[in-house]
Amino acid sequence: MSKIALIGASGNAGSKILAELVARGHAVTAIARDTSKIAALSGVRPLSVDANDGKALAEALKGHDIVISAVHFLASDAETLIGAVKAAGVKRYYVVGGAGSLEAAPGLRVVDTPEFPELYKGEALKGAAFLELLKAEKGLEWSFLSPSALFFDGPRTGKFRLGGDGLLVAADGNSSISFADFAIALVDEIEAPKHVRRRFTVGY
Repeated sequence: MSKIALIGASGNAGSKILAELVARGHAVTAIARDTSKIAALSGVRPLSVDANDGKALAEALKGHDIVISAVHFLASDAETLIGAVKAAGVKRYYVVGGAGSLEAAPGLRVVDTPEFPELYKGEALKGAAFLELLKAEKGLEWSFLSPSALFFDGPRTGKFRLGGDGLLVAADGNSSISFADFAIALVDEIEAPKHVRRRFTVGY
C-alpha cells in the first residue's frame, strides 16, 4: 500500500483513477477545488487545494510516496505542479497526459496533423510543453501516460495495449481508451514501474 496524493480527483480521469487506487488498497489524499464532487470511498481523504497555489499544494503533498496529477493543462501550470512536487520532497510523479503530443507518424505529432480539432489545440500544445519540462527533470521519477485519441467514459475491460510515443490505432481504424481502462494502466505502472522518466500510451 502506498500513500498517494491525487490532484484533480473529481474529474473524468481522476475519479476513475481514484476508484482504481482504492480498489487496490492504496491510501489516497484526493485533492480538488470542490471536494463535494469526490466520491466517498474508504481510505480516501478529500482535501480542497487550488492546484495553482504552489505553496499550499506543496504542503498538501508532503508525506506522500507518490503524486498523480489529473488536471487539465489549460487549467493548471506545469512549472507550479512540478515545483510543488519537488518542494514536498516526493520523488515519484505521474501525469495524465494527452494524445496530441503523440506521434501520428514518425516526427509528426497528432496535434500538428491537419485534421486535429482547433478546439483542443491549446490543451494539446500545453500538454506537449509539460512533457518537455518533465524530460528536463533529473530529480523526479516521473511517468507521463497519454491516452488514445478518443478518451471516453466507457467500461472497465482490463483489455488494452501499451505503446511508446506513437498513437495506438486499432484494426478498425479507431484510437480509443476508456477512463476506467486508462486508470488500470496508470495504477499498474505505479505498482510495477516500467516507464520511469518516459512517456507511454494506452489504447485498444
